Amino acid sequence: MASEKEVTNNGVEWRIKMADGTSQILVPEAKPASNVFLGLKLFIVGLALKVWKFLQKAWDLGVDDPRKVIHCLKVGMALTVVSVFYYMRPLYEGVGGNAMWAIMTVVVVFENTVGATLCKSLNRVCGTCLAGFLAIGVHWVASQSGERFEPVIIGTSVFLLASAATFSRFIPSVKIRFDYGAMIFILTFSLVSVSGYRVDKLFDLAHQRLSTIIIGTSLCIVVTMLVCPIWAGQELYALITRNMEKLADSLDGCVAEYFQDGDSSLVDSGKECQKKLQGYKCALNSKATEETMANFARWEPAHGRFNFQHPWKQYIKIGASMRSCAYCIEALNGCISSENQAPEYIKKHISNSSSKVGSNSSSVIKELAVTIKTMKKSSNIHYLVGEMNSAVQELQADLKSFPKLFTSPSNSESEIPENKKIEPAASRTMVTLPPLMEIIPLVTSASLLTEISLRINGIVDAVEELADSANFVPASINDKCQKNGAE
Repeated sequence: MASEKEVTNNGVEWRIKMADGTSQILVPEAKPASNVFLGLKLFIVGLALKVWKFLQKAWDLGVDDPRKVIHCLKVGMALTVVSVFYYMRPLYEGVGGNAMWAIMTVVVVFENTVGATLCKSLNRVCGTCLAGFLAIGVHWVASQSGERFEPVIIGTSVFLLASAATFSRFIPSVKIRFDYGAMIFILTFSLVSVSGYRVDKLFDLAHQRLSTIIIGTSLCIVVTMLVCPIWAGQELYALITRNMEKLADSLDGCVAEYFQDGDSSLVDSGKECQKKLQGYKCALNSKATEETMANFARWEPAHGRFNFQHPWKQYIKIGASMRSCAYCIEALNGCISSENQAPEYIKKHISNSSSKVGSNSSSVIKELAVTIKTMKKSSNIHYLVGEMNSAVQELQADLKSFPKLFTSPSNSESEIPENKKIEPAASRTMVTLPPLMEIIPLVTSASLLTEISLRINGIVDAVEELADSANFVPASINDKCQKNGAE
């Protein structure tokens, strides 16, 4: 084994000759410092790429919904204004050095919608007032009982009232509207009661804290109502109408997809078609949002076309009826992707009546969406419901005539393919029914369409109840003429 040195263009290269005559190049080991530098460089580049992707997503989020950006600016404005009480000495001394509670109140209370901000603000003020008054009363009773019994009375009162307030948060009616107030009550009563045992000026402490909280909540209410307000009631109203339109489009798309008979021109292709078919999922997934928006909307004052006593609970009933219908559409959509499909020669016997049921049902849903959107009672909703029910009866008649279609000799020869006929073909009295497993999927889809139409009647009843309780304007004669002209 020998070594030799060769001079190359890049520098000196060492080679080792082995015993078998081959040679190997000696590669110098990398320095630890260079490895660390390379790893640090890759880490910085990867971190920069992640930050860039995050900023890009944040930009897209702001472009899609500019109201989120406006809400951020409103929070910044409220915090800037309330900070004046902390930085300016006259105001700082006026609130007794507790201005920090006003800043904390703005951070905790300010929400995206007017209803949510009002709900948390009023809950915070009421919970603080009630807890403060009770704490002062308990402290007075305890102070009159002597030093021996004072800690016992305060500790017992904290235990009993905190336990009762915590239990009240499990009551559904309290949890929906006053859960935050109950939590603030527990916090304030415990702080004031416990601190009052060592603080001589308890009344001044409670007064200063209540003043700062009222300042913070008042500022939040003013900013959220006057600067680009976002109303929870308006959001709920738009959500219900949007889900209705998507539900109608999904129903149209599912029926057209199932009974298209190989003609792809009857339905849209690509992503747009899938988006239509999956629109019903918006109605299925919006239950929590609807209940939250309806709860916050009840705290809001009259705004726009909505009065103070607007029946927001009725929107929850409408959403529940829509979800009941969406479950059937989901099952119908499952029939489309099922591997067990009915043959086309069987589908065509009820394709017309099924398509008619689907189109009439979607027309009813769209008419209901227009009713809610315009807040005017529909003039032809009962006519559309009658058309839908007539189409359902026609579909049921087609289903009942299935045995006659396949026992007729003429139908057996002209409509059923050769591989579906039963031999011998010369026998004219034999029953030529297709296999049962080929009929079941078609009967299932037809029964789902019938069930959908029945559940749409529930949506109609809920919308009519909303129209009566909210005093929707009856449709005028001009609207009827315009609608008839458009048709």
